[in-house]
Amino acid sequence: MRATLKFSARPLWSRPDPVLAEAGVAGELFVAKIRTGLAGVLLLIPAMDLSFFPGDTRETLVGLGLTSGIFLLSVIVYWLVSREYNPSWLSFATSSFDVTLVSGALTVFFFQNQPHTAVNSKVIFEGYFLAISATCLRYDKRVCISAGLLALAEYAAIVVFAATHWDLNSSAFAPYPYGMFGWSAQISRLIILLTASALSLSLVIRSHKLLQLATIDALTGLFNRGHVDDRFSIELSRARRYHKPLTIAVIDVDHFKSLNDAYGHVAGDQVLRNIGAILRNSFRESDTAGRYGGEEFIVILPETGIEAAGQKLESLRLLVADSPFALPRPGENASVTISSGLASFPRDGETAGELFATADKRMFQAKREGRNRVVAGPIMPAAVNG
Repeated sequence: MRATLKFSARPLWSRPDPVLAEAGVAGELFVAKIRTGLAGVLLLIPAMDLSFFPGDTRETLVGLGLTSGIFLLSVIVYWLVSREYNPSWLSFATSSFDVTLVSGALTVFFFQNQPHTAVNSKVIFEGYFLAISATCLRYDKRVCISAGLLALAEYAAIVVFAATHWDLNSSAFAPYPYGMFGWSAQISRLIILLTASALSLSLVIRSHKLLQLATIDALTGLFNRGHVDDRFSIELSRARRYHKPLTIAVIDVDHFKSLNDAYGHVAGDQVLRNIGAILRNSFRESDTAGRYGGEEFIVILPETGIEAAGQKLESLRLLVADSPFALPRPGENASVTISSGLASFPRDGETAGELFATADKRMFQAKREGRNRVVAGPIMPAAVNG
Protein backbone atom coordinates (compact mmCIF):
# COMPACT_ATOMS: atom_id res chain seq x y z
CA MET A 1 0.00 0.00 0.00
CA ARG A 2 1.30 3.44 -0.81
CA ALA A 3 1.59 6.00 1.92
CA THR A 4 1.50 9.72 1.30
CA LEU A 5 1.03 12.95 3.22
CA LYS A 6 -0.87 14.51 0.32
CA PHE A 7 -4.35 13.71 1.53
CA SER A 8 -6.12 15.65 -1.22
CA ALA A 9 -4.69 13.32 -3.85
CA ARG A 10 -6.64 10.39 -2.42
CA PRO A 11 -9.98 10.08 -4.23
CA LEU A 12 -13.25 10.02 -2.32
CA TRP A 13 -14.27 6.71 -3.87
CA SER A 14 -11.34 4.66 -2.59
CA ARG A 15 -10.94 1.71 -0.27
CA PRO A 16 -10.30 2.49 3.40
CA ASP A 17 -6.92 1.83 4.95
CA PRO A 18 -6.82 -1.80 6.16
CA VAL A 19 -6.38 -0.67 9.77
CA LEU A 20 -9.53 1.45 9.51
CA ALA A 21 -11.22 -1.34 7.60
CA GLU A 22 -10.50 -3.64 10.54
CA ALA A 23 -12.02 -1.05 12.88
CA GLY A 24 -14.96 -0.91 10.48
CA VAL A 25 -15.57 -4.62 11.10
CA ALA A 26 -15.99 -3.87 14.80
CA GLY A 27 -18.29 -0.98 13.89
CA GLU A 28 -20.33 -3.25 11.64
CA LEU A 29 -20.76 -5.69 14.51
CA PHE A 30 -21.91 -2.90 16.83
CA VAL A 31 -24.45 -1.67 14.27
CA ALA A 32 -25.63 -5.26 13.78
CA LYS A 33 -26.31 -5.58 17.51
CA ILE A 34 -28.29 -2.32 17.59
CA ARG A 35 -30.20 -3.27 14.44
CA THR A 36 -31.14 -6.67 15.86
CA GLY A 37 -32.31 -5.13 19.13
CA LEU A 38 -34.47 -2.54 17.38
CA ALA A 39 -35.90 -5.17 15.05
CA GLY A 40 -36.80 -7.26 18.09
CA VAL A 41 -38.65 -4.33 19.64
CA LEU A 42 -40.53 -3.70 16.38
CA LEU A 43 -41.48 -7.38 16.26
CA LEU A 44 -43.04 -7.15 19.73
CA ILE A 45 -45.52 -4.44 18.69
CA PRO A 46 -47.67 -6.47 16.21
CA ALA A 47 -47.16 -9.59 18.31
CA MET A 48 -48.65 -7.84 21.34
CA ASP A 49 -51.44 -6.33 19.22
CA LEU A 50 -52.33 -9.79 17.95
CA SER A 51 -52.32 -11.23 21.46
CA PHE A 52 -54.08 -8.50 23.45
CA PHE A 53 -55.96 -6.36 20.89
CA PRO A 54 -57.48 -8.73 18.29
CA GLY A 55 -59.18 -6.16 16.08
CA ASP A 56 -58.25 -5.90 12.39
CA THR A 57 -56.12 -9.06 12.37
CA ARG A 58 -55.29 -8.75 8.66
CA GLU A 59 -53.36 -5.50 9.16
CA THR A 60 -51.73 -6.88 12.28
CA LEU A 61 -50.64 -10.03 10.46
CA VAL A 62 -49.13 -7.97 7.65
CA GLY A 63 -47.20 -5.96 10.23
CA LEU A 64 -46.12 -9.15 11.98
CA GLY A 65 -44.89 -10.61 8.70
CA LEU A 66 -42.88 -7.50 7.82
CA THR A 67 -41.29 -7.13 11.24
CA SER A 68 -40.53 -10.87 11.36
CA GLY A 69 -38.71 -10.60 8.04
CA ILE A 70 -36.74 -7.57 9.25
CA PHE A 71 -35.84 -9.35 12.48
CA LEU A 72 -34.75 -12.48 10.63
CA LEU A 73 -32.53 -10.51 8.25
CA SER A 74 -31.03 -8.61 11.19
CA VAL A 75 -30.23 -11.83 13.01
CA ILE A 76 -28.63 -13.34 9.89
CA VAL A 77 -26.43 -10.26 9.38
CA TYR A 78 -25.41 -10.28 13.04
CA TRP A 79 -24.58 -13.98 12.86
CA LEU A 80 -22.43 -13.49 9.74
CA VAL A 81 -20.55 -10.46 11.09
CA SER A 82 -19.96 -12.03 14.50
CA ARG A 83 -18.26 -14.94 12.70
CA GLU A 84 -15.93 -12.55 10.88
CA TYR A 85 -17.75 -12.84 7.57
CA ASN A 86 -17.10 -9.43 6.12
CA PRO A 87 -16.91 -9.31 2.31
CA SER A 88 -16.35 -5.92 0.71
CA TRP A 89 -20.01 -5.55 -0.25
CA LEU A 90 -21.48 -6.23 3.20
CA SER A 91 -21.22 -2.68 4.56
CA PHE A 92 -22.87 -1.33 1.42
CA ALA A 93 -25.68 -3.88 1.73
CA THR A 94 -26.33 -3.31 5.45
CA SER A 95 -26.21 0.50 5.24
CA SER A 96 -28.59 0.36 2.26
CA PHE A 97 -30.84 -1.96 4.25
CA ASP A 98 -30.92 0.53 7.17
CA VAL A 99 -31.83 3.43 4.86
CA THR A 100 -34.43 1.43 2.95
CA LEU A 101 -35.98 0.25 6.22
CA VAL A 102 -36.78 3.88 7.09
CA SER A 103 -38.14 4.51 3.59
CA GLY A 104 -40.22 1.35 3.83
CA ALA A 105 -41.72 2.47 7.12
CA LEU A 106 -42.74 5.78 5.52
CA THR A 107 -44.13 4.02 2.46
CA VAL A 108 -46.45 1.90 4.61
CA PHE A 109 -48.49 5.04 5.31
CA PHE A 110 -49.40 5.25 1.63
CA PHE A 111 -51.24 1.94 1.91
CA GLN A 112 -53.10 3.34 4.92
CA ASN A 113 -54.13 6.45 2.93
CA GLN A 114 -52.03 8.68 5.23
CA PRO A 115 -49.71 10.46 2.76
CA HIS A 116 -49.18 13.41 5.13
CA THR A 117 -47.68 11.07 7.70
CA ALA A 118 -45.29 9.73 5.05
CA VAL A 119 -43.93 13.16 4.10
CA ASN A 120 -44.31 15.06 7.39
CA SER A 121 -43.45 12.42 9.99
CA LYS A 122 -41.32 13.87 12.76
CA VAL A 123 -40.43 10.48 14.25
CA ILE A 124 -39.74 7.99 11.46
CA PHE A 125 -37.94 10.54 9.25
CA GLU A 126 -35.26 10.91 11.95
CA GLY A 127 -34.41 7.27 11.32
CA TYR A 128 -32.52 8.43 8.24
CA PHE A 129 -30.11 10.29 10.50
CA LEU A 130 -29.48 7.16 12.55
CA ALA A 131 -28.79 5.17 9.39
CA ILE A 132 -26.51 7.87 7.94
CA SER A 133 -24.61 8.46 11.19
CA ALA A 134 -24.04 4.70 11.55
CA THR A 135 -22.05 4.77 8.29
CA CYS A 136 -19.26 6.55 10.19
CA LEU A 137 -18.67 3.36 12.15
CA ARG A 138 -17.74 1.56 8.92
CA TYR A 139 -14.83 4.01 8.32
CA ASP A 140 -15.45 3.78 4.58
CA LYS A 141 -16.07 6.95 2.57
CA ARG A 142 -17.80 4.98 -0.16
CA VAL A 143 -20.40 3.67 2.30
CA CYS A 144 -21.08 7.21 3.55
CA ILE A 145 -21.57 8.47 0.00
CA SER A 146 -23.73 5.57 -1.20
CA ALA A 147 -25.98 5.54 1.90
CA GLY A 148 -26.43 9.31 1.80
CA LEU A 149 -27.33 9.35 -1.89
CA LEU A 150 -29.70 6.42 -1.39
CA ALA A 151 -31.49 8.23 1.45
CA LEU A 152 -31.84 11.35 -0.73
CA ALA A 153 -33.16 9.37 -3.69
CA GLU A 154 -35.62 7.28 -1.71
CA TYR A 155 -37.07 10.16 0.28
CA ALA A 156 -37.32 12.34 -2.84
CA ALA A 157 -39.21 9.49 -4.54
CA ILE A 158 -41.59 9.27 -1.56
CA VAL A 159 -42.30 13.01 -1.71
CA VAL A 160 -42.84 13.04 -5.47
CA PHE A 161 -45.13 10.02 -5.27
CA ALA A 162 -47.22 11.59 -2.52
CA ALA A 163 -47.49 14.93 -4.32
CA THR A 164 -48.52 13.36 -7.63
CA HIS A 165 -51.05 10.83 -6.27
CA TRP A 166 -52.88 12.94 -3.68
CA ASP A 167 -54.11 16.49 -3.33
CA LEU A 168 -52.25 16.83 -0.07
CA ASN A 169 -53.76 20.17 0.90
CA SER A 170 -57.33 19.07 0.22
CA SER A 171 -59.85 19.71 3.01
CA ALA A 172 -60.43 15.95 3.08
CA PHE A 173 -57.23 15.65 5.13
CA ALA A 174 -58.24 18.36 7.64
CA PRO A 175 -57.35 19.05 10.40
CA TYR A 176 -53.90 18.04 9.07
CA PRO A 177 -52.48 16.45 12.26
CA TYR A 178 -49.04 16.25 10.61
CA GLY A 179 -49.25 19.66 8.98
CA MET A 180 -50.02 20.75 5.45
CA PHE A 181 -47.78 19.84 2.55
CA GLY A 182 -45.22 22.38 1.30
CA TRP A 183 -42.38 21.96 -1.16
CA SER A 184 -40.13 24.34 0.78
CA ALA A 185 -40.32 22.10 3.85
CA GLN A 186 -39.56 19.01 1.78
CA ILE A 187 -36.60 20.64 0.05
CA SER A 188 -35.32 21.65 3.48
CA ARG A 189 -35.55 18.02 4.57
CA LEU A 190 -33.57 16.91 1.56
CA ILE A 191 -30.93 19.55 2.27
CA ILE A 192 -30.71 18.35 5.88
CA LEU A 193 -30.20 14.77 4.67
CA LEU A 194 -27.47 15.98 2.33
CA THR A 195 -25.83 17.89 5.19
CA ALA A 196 -25.95 14.84 7.48
CA SER A 197 -24.32 12.75 4.75
CA ALA A 198 -21.61 15.38 4.26
CA LEU A 199 -20.92 15.47 8.00
CA SER A 200 -20.66 11.69 8.10
CA LEU A 201 -18.27 11.74 5.16
CA SER A 202 -16.21 14.50 6.79
CA LEU A 203 -15.80 12.47 9.98
CA VAL A 204 -14.51 9.48 8.04
CA ILE A 205 -12.13 11.64 5.99
CA ARG A 206 -10.87 13.15 9.23
CA SER A 207 -10.31 9.67 10.63
CA HIS A 208 -8.23 8.80 7.55
CA LYS A 209 -6.15 11.96 7.95
CA LEU A 210 -5.51 11.37 11.64
CA LEU A 211 -4.53 7.78 10.93
CA GLN A 212 -2.07 8.91 8.28
CA LEU A 213 -0.55 11.55 10.56
CA ALA A 214 -0.07 8.88 13.23
CA THR A 215 1.32 6.21 10.90
CA ILE A 216 3.53 7.97 8.34
CA ASP A 217 7.31 8.22 8.64
CA ALA A 218 8.05 11.91 8.16
CA LEU A 219 11.36 11.42 6.32
CA THR A 220 10.42 8.85 3.68
CA GLY A 221 6.63 9.18 3.46
CA LEU A 222 6.33 5.42 4.03
CA PHE A 223 4.43 3.82 6.89
CA ASN A 224 6.18 3.82 10.25
CA ARG A 225 7.10 0.83 12.39
CA GLY A 226 3.97 0.87 14.54
CA HIS A 227 1.69 0.80 11.52
CA VAL A 228 3.73 -1.93 9.82
CA ASP A 229 3.43 -4.09 12.95
CA ASP A 230 -0.35 -3.53 13.01
CA ARG A 231 -0.69 -4.32 9.31
CA PHE A 232 1.46 -7.42 9.61
CA SER A 233 -0.75 -8.72 12.42
CA ILE A 234 -3.92 -8.02 10.40
CA GLU A 235 -2.62 -9.55 7.16
CA LEU A 236 -1.25 -12.60 8.98
CA SER A 237 -4.60 -13.15 10.67
CA ARG A 238 -6.34 -12.87 7.30
CA ALA A 239 -3.86 -15.25 5.64
CA ARG A 240 -4.38 -17.78 8.41
CA ARG A 241 -8.17 -17.47 8.24
CA TYR A 242 -8.44 -17.85 4.47
CA HIS A 243 -5.45 -20.17 3.99
CA LYS A 244 -3.63 -17.69 1.76
CA PRO A 245 0.14 -17.16 1.40
CA LEU A 246 1.81 -14.08 2.83
CA THR A 247 5.39 -12.93 2.35
CA ILE A 248 7.41 -10.37 4.27
CA ALA A 249 10.61 -8.76 2.98
CA VAL A 250 13.25 -7.11 5.16
CA ILE A 251 15.36 -4.64 3.15
CA ASP A 252 18.55 -2.91 4.26
CA VAL A 253 20.60 -0.24 2.47
CA ASP A 254 24.15 -1.49 1.87
CA HIS A 255 27.10 0.46 3.32
CA PHE A 256 24.77 3.17 4.60
CA LYS A 257 27.07 4.14 7.47
CA SER A 258 29.96 4.62 5.03
CA LEU A 259 27.72 6.81 2.85
CA ASN A 260 26.82 8.96 5.87
CA ASP A 261 30.46 9.25 6.89
CA ALA A 262 31.57 10.20 3.38
CA TYR A 263 28.79 12.61 2.39
CA GLY A 264 27.05 13.61 5.63
CA HIS A 265 23.67 12.92 7.16
CA VAL A 266 21.87 15.25 4.76
CA ALA A 267 22.96 13.00 1.90
CA GLY A 268 21.92 9.93 3.89
CA ASP A 269 18.48 11.38 4.46
CA GLN A 270 18.13 12.13 0.74
CA VAL A 271 19.03 8.54 -0.12
CA LEU A 272 16.38 7.25 2.29
CA ARG A 273 13.79 9.60 0.77
CA ASN A 274 14.65 8.38 -2.72
CA ILE A 275 14.39 4.73 -1.71
CA GLY A 276 11.06 5.51 -0.04
CA ALA A 277 9.80 6.97 -3.32
CA ILE A 278 10.95 3.88 -5.24
CA LEU A 279 9.23 1.58 -2.76
CA ARG A 280 5.97 3.53 -2.98
CA ASN A 281 5.91 3.14 -6.75
CA SER A 282 7.05 -0.48 -6.94
CA PHE A 283 4.29 -2.38 -5.17
CA ARG A 284 0.56 -2.95 -5.33
CA GLU A 285 -2.05 -0.93 -3.47
CA SER A 286 -2.69 -3.98 -1.29
CA ASP A 287 0.99 -4.28 -0.28
CA THR A 288 2.50 -2.41 2.65
CA ALA A 289 5.88 -0.69 2.43
CA GLY A 290 7.30 0.86 5.58
CA ARG A 291 10.45 2.17 7.20
CA TYR A 292 11.24 -0.02 10.16
CA GLY A 293 14.08 2.05 11.55
CA GLY A 294 17.35 3.62 10.37
CA GLU A 295 18.10 2.30 6.90
CA GLU A 296 15.89 -0.79 7.25
CA PHE A 297 12.60 -1.17 5.36
CA ILE A 298 9.79 -3.72 5.42
CA VAL A 299 7.43 -4.81 2.65
CA ILE A 300 4.37 -6.99 3.38
CA LEU A 301 2.93 -8.80 0.36
CA PRO A 302 -0.48 -10.41 1.03
CA GLU A 303 -1.61 -13.40 -1.05
CA THR A 304 1.90 -13.67 -2.51
CA GLY A 305 4.09 -16.76 -2.39
CA ILE A 306 7.80 -16.50 -1.81
CA GLU A 307 8.69 -17.17 -5.47
CA ALA A 308 6.55 -14.30 -6.78
CA ALA A 309 7.73 -12.06 -3.96
CA GLY A 310 11.34 -12.93 -4.78
CA GLN A 311 10.83 -11.80 -8.37
CA LYS A 312 9.35 -8.49 -7.20
CA LEU A 313 12.23 -7.89 -4.78
CA GLU A 314 14.77 -8.80 -7.46
CA SER A 315 13.20 -6.20 -9.77
CA LEU A 316 13.36 -3.68 -6.90
CA ARG A 317 17.03 -4.52 -6.28
CA LEU A 318 17.91 -3.93 -9.93
CA LEU A 319 15.94 -0.67 -10.01
CA VAL A 320 17.74 0.70 -6.94
CA ALA A 321 21.15 -0.40 -8.23
CA ASP A 322 20.52 1.29 -11.62
CA SER A 323 19.15 4.54 -10.13
CA PRO A 324 21.56 7.47 -9.62
CA PHE A 325 21.05 9.03 -6.18
CA ALA A 326 21.66 12.77 -6.27
CA LEU A 327 23.78 14.18 -3.43
CA PRO A 328 23.58 17.68 -1.90
CA ARG A 329 26.81 18.66 -3.67
CA PRO A 330 25.97 19.81 -7.22
CA GLY A 331 26.79 17.27 -9.91
CA GLU A 332 27.54 14.42 -7.50
CA ASN A 333 25.64 11.13 -7.49
CA ALA A 334 25.96 8.04 -5.35
CA SER A 335 25.48 4.41 -6.30
CA VAL A 336 23.29 2.63 -3.75
CA THR A 337 22.39 -1.03 -3.42
CA ILE A 338 20.08 -2.97 -1.12
CA SER A 339 20.06 -6.44 0.45
CA SER A 340 16.80 -8.27 1.08
CA GLY A 341 15.64 -11.29 3.02
CA LEU A 342 12.23 -12.92 2.56
CA ALA A 343 10.05 -15.22 4.64
CA SER A 344 6.65 -16.64 3.74
CA PHE A 345 3.65 -17.88 5.71
CA PRO A 346 3.09 -20.73 6.35
CA ARG A 347 6.31 -22.21 4.93
CA ASP A 348 8.75 -20.27 7.10
CA GLY A 349 6.71 -19.72 10.25
CA GLU A 350 3.29 -19.37 11.81
CA THR A 351 3.72 -16.20 13.88
CA ALA A 352 4.77 -12.64 13.07
CA GLY A 353 7.86 -13.02 15.26
CA GLU A 354 8.99 -16.18 13.48
CA LEU A 355 8.49 -14.73 10.02
CA PHE A 356 10.23 -11.45 10.80
CA ALA A 357 13.17 -13.24 12.44
CA THR A 358 13.59 -15.53 9.43
CA ALA A 359 13.40 -12.66 6.93
CA ASP A 360 15.87 -10.66 9.02
CA LYS A 361 18.36 -13.57 9.16
CA ARG A 362 18.10 -14.01 5.40
CA MET A 363 18.77 -10.32 4.91
CA PHE A 364 21.98 -10.72 6.95
CA GLN A 365 22.83 -13.76 4.84
CA ALA A 366 22.54 -11.54 1.77
CA LYS A 367 25.01 -9.17 3.45
CA ARG A 368 27.42 -12.03 4.17
CA GLU A 369 27.26 -13.26 0.59
CA GLY A 370 28.39 -9.92 -0.81
CA ARG A 371 25.36 -7.60 -0.51
CA ASN A 372 23.18 -6.31 -3.39
CA ARG A 373 21.12 -9.49 -3.52
CA VAL A 374 17.85 -11.13 -2.47
CA VAL A 375 17.80 -14.26 -0.29
CA ALA A 376 14.58 -16.26 -0.10
CA GLY A 377 15.91 -19.75 0.61
CA PRO A 378 17.24 -21.58 3.66
CA ILE A 379 19.74 -19.74 5.83
CA MET A 380 23.31 -20.93 5.32
CA PRO A 381 25.65 -20.89 8.34
CA ALA A 382 28.41 -18.33 7.98
CA ALA A 383 30.18 -15.63 9.92
CA VAL A 384 28.74 -12.14 9.70
CA ASN A 385 31.04 -9.66 7.97
CA GLY A 386 29.41 -6.67 9.67
